[in-house]
Parts: sequence; structure tokens; C-alpha cells
Amino acid sequence: MKKRITPFFAILALMAFGLSGCTDDDPTPAPADPRQIFLGIWSVTETETRLTYEVNIEIDTKSQNGGVYIYNFANSGTSSNPAYAFVSGNTISLDINQVIGDNWIVNGSGSLSGTKINWPYTLNDGATLHYISAVYTKL
Repeated sequence: MKKRITPFFAILALMAFGLSGCTDDDPTPAPADPRQIFLGIWSVTETETRLTYEVNIEIDTKSQNGGVYIYNFANSGTSSNPAYAFVSGNTISLDINQVIGDNWIVNGSGSLSGTKINWPYTLNDGATLHYISAVYTKL
């Protein structure tokens, strides 16, 4: 009986050592610049306003600290100044109290999860402070 148990444990130990060398390889390496995952055209759906529109996020080539431009943020129009934001990991944050569109003051930050950014923000149009929940979906 002892001779049968010993080979069983030896095989079990070899299997355990063999499996311990396995690793989970991520097939998509992280980009050198974390802004890369935010770049491109996004479809935006806003809950409160029931608006759907597109934005374009482009890198600020002069920025060394994660800056990006967001064209048509808050559906401000393509001829409006773009919103400016900073990327840190999976978070994109608007520059504080910046003015876009028709003198709107915007604030907020979004969090990337897969191909979506959940982005709550505020928009002050001079008369009312609007609390907006937006979902960005990568196109």
C-alpha cells in the first residue's frame, strides 16, 4: 500500500510545481503613454439631457503631464474651444473651472472601464448648475 501512495504523491507534487510556473499573460501590453487609450472618437449619451453626440479626444503634444483636448465636450459644438483634461491611469479629469461653449463652466472626471467612460460632471451656464451623468462609448 505504501508503494502505491508514494508515486501518487510524487505525481501530485510534480503537477503542483508545474502549475506554479504558469502566469496570466495579458495579450495587450499597456501603452507607453496612458493617454493613448482615451484618444479617438467617442459616442456620448447623457442621462439628464437625453442627448447623444460625439466627442473627439486628442493628445496635447506639448503636454508632459497627461494633457488631452476634448472637442465638443458637453455638446458645446465643434467650433467651440475644446475642453482640456488630464489623464492619470484610468481616470480623465477636466481642468478645474474651465470655460467652454457659451461661457459654460465645467468640472468633473471620468473613469475608464473597458471601452466606456462613466463621466459625471457639472456645467454652470450662468443661470443654473447642471449635474450631468455621461457615458462615453469608444467608436
